[in-house]
Amino acid sequence: MLIKSADDKSRRLALLQDLQKSPLLDTRQKEWLRVELRNLTAGIKGEREAAFHLDGHYKDGQNNVLLHDLRFQVDGEVAQIDHLVINRTGYMVLIETKNYSGDLEVNAHGEFTVRYGKERYGIPSPYEQSRRHARILGKLLERLEIGTRTDKLPEFHNVVLMHPQAIIQRPDAKALDTSFLIKADQFRAWHEKLVDGFSTGGVFKAIFNIRSPDTIKAWGEKLKRQHRPQDLLDLPDFMQPKPQPAKAVMEPRPPAPVFAAAPATPAPAQADASLAKKLICAHCREKISYPEGKFCWNNAKRFGGLQYCREHQNSFT
Repeated sequence: MLIKSADDKSRRLALLQDLQKSPLLDTRQKEWLRVELRNLTAGIKGEREAAFHLDGHYKDGQNNVLLHDLRFQVDGEVAQIDHLVINRTGYMVLIETKNYSGDLEVNAHGEFTVRYGKERYGIPSPYEQSRRHARILGKLLERLEIGTRTDKLPEFHNVVLMHPQAIIQRPDAKALDTSFLIKADQFRAWHEKLVDGFSTGGVFKAIFNIRSPDTIKAWGEKLKRQHRPQDLLDLPDFMQPKPQPAKAVMEPRPPAPVFAAAPATPAPAQADASLAKKLICAHCREKISYPEGKFCWNNAKRFGGLQYCREHQNSFT
């Protein structure tokens, strides 16, 4: 039974593609964007390839429940499970999908390397990643009270699913068992071998633990409700848009004040000895009062030794 399909990641893909067009990216941002977009594209392709094979085997069956693209948050930890198969006999298969464009190498120490031509890159172990997800899933199952009749938790099997055309270089089986590393088109055969491999005691245990299709469907629905999808628009801090310096707004300059032209200071009359100490304005040659004349005499430096009427006195500053 298919309970959950993969989330639509087209918005995330569109965001990364649009960001690539930005002229404001620095070197670090460009590199992160290139790797993130490559990984997302490969991940979507790999999940679809795996879902195609898994759906063909389990979508309409009654003995297994199938969920794609699960993300759980438990006690601050995150488990992102590409595919989960729940079997009626009380075990769960956690499937980690990898879709490398290069060749995969695994050495006797369980170290993973991807080779692209002559270039080789070490990568984290997807098997250990799946085991970590199983530990987190176990916590969630306890809280949801999902378990077998005989054991507190279902038995977990971890699988790394590769593209059918992947080239895998494995170590000697005696040095390291890599049977967990399976091509997508071989998963059904692996699953059947898992069931056939039960010992006599294992068969009795499986029969005792067997649950109805409705029960495992209810388990699947419970887990589906616990799914916490990732924010498709979330970006690391260093990828957030940088505030651009505000452009200086050229405010129009106020017009220069227009000052009225100061009245021209009247040119004092040519010094004329005949006008000195006389009550006659040196400018207009009109008679002035004694106080007007006395004011000019007391300010001889200002008025050049001449005297002026009150109107023309104001022309001197």
